[in-house]
Amino acid sequence: MKERATAVEEVRRTNLGDVLRLVHHSGPRSRSMLTAETGLNRSTVADLVIALAEHGLVVEQQPDPSRRVGRPSPIVTGSEDVVAIGVNPEVDAIEIGAVSLGGSVRARTRIEVVRPDVAEVVEIVTRIVRAWQDNELAGSRIVGIGVAVPGLVRSSDGLIRLAPHLQWSDEDIAQPLADALAVPVAVGNDASLGARAEHLFGAAREHSDIVYLNGGASGIGGGVILDGRLVRGAGGYAGEWGQTRPGIAHEAHRRTHDGVLEDEVGRARLMSAAKLVSGDDAVLAAALANGAGPTAEDEVARQQGVLAATISNAVNVLNPSMIVLGGFLAILRDRNADAFDADVRERSLAVASEDLQIASAALGQDRLLIGAAEAAFSRLLADPLG
Repeated sequence: MKERATAVEEVRRTNLGDVLRLVHHSGPRSRSMLTAETGLNRSTVADLVIALAEHGLVVEQQPDPSRRVGRPSPIVTGSEDVVAIGVNPEVDAIEIGAVSLGGSVRARTRIEVVRPDVAEVVEIVTRIVRAWQDNELAGSRIVGIGVAVPGLVRSSDGLIRLAPHLQWSDEDIAQPLADALAVPVAVGNDASLGARAEHLFGAAREHSDIVYLNGGASGIGGGVILDGRLVRGAGGYAGEWGQTRPGIAHEAHRRTHDGVLEDEVGRARLMSAAKLVSGDDAVLAAALANGAGPTAEDEVARQQGVLAATISNAVNVLNPSMIVLGGFLAILRDRNADAFDADVRERSLAVASEDLQIASAALGQDRLLIGAAEAAFSRLLADPLG
């Protein structure tokens, strides 16, 4: 009898997670839509929605009366007062965001700091989150923290094995953050988390086979999603596109001897060519758009060619239906998107690229924060009432 009760509880937990996940990832749904999408009966869905609402996870609203046909079905929406904190430490700044169920960013800040260590990140994040709890997030429930790290993160326990540009090696950031703010902490590679964010909420929502490349101050990382699943690799270190050696047809376009992709294609080189000393991607994009001069345009063109060659290799090996570029890589593409996309296709096998779509990250500067928050939401989605 006890085993049967346990099995029933497990089924209910799974069903609660399925309903909350649909509302979170796909947006507001009517009860009738949830019934169709889950395959459960109407009374079961009603019971699940009521339980989620009683725990403050969803809100039910009446539909627009002007569009009412027949008996209306209430609209179920994820609660904006349930949030996860996303954190992205970089070599020049720490970005922190509060992301609600549904993927909207309620608050965000960028704290400029040069190559912070783990203790500095913990101190800054703790200070910002506590201030938010008294202001922007007053009355909200923080379910967890996700940290998007520009480096190699062991998937089994979240240990940061190596973040070379931050000079971190075998660092644990999860436990100090959890101790400071008394919430669970998840840690992952920034680009892998960015890939998941763009798959769930951004440019690649309709795709199951995706290559994502992220360009940040620390270099270039990437994520691969095949058949809807993030490819992690044996230890969690898959997707390090920045460490591959690009094909460079003309020696005049080479800037390093036997350098890897992130040595040849880099944000610092673009900033220098645009005569910028500091600033985020928005500042860089604006400088290039406003005409930063022939030196900057030449550097953009050079980096576009090297990047296109690398992407074509990914197309030939993995045959994705979507390539998404984030960070300064999106800026490179957006300088001349049609020509860049055509160059990628020209360098790729025709049959592998015939249905390929290429896009810049739709989530913009929020992509890594949303991806980090998604890692933090995973525990809640697996067991909403736990």
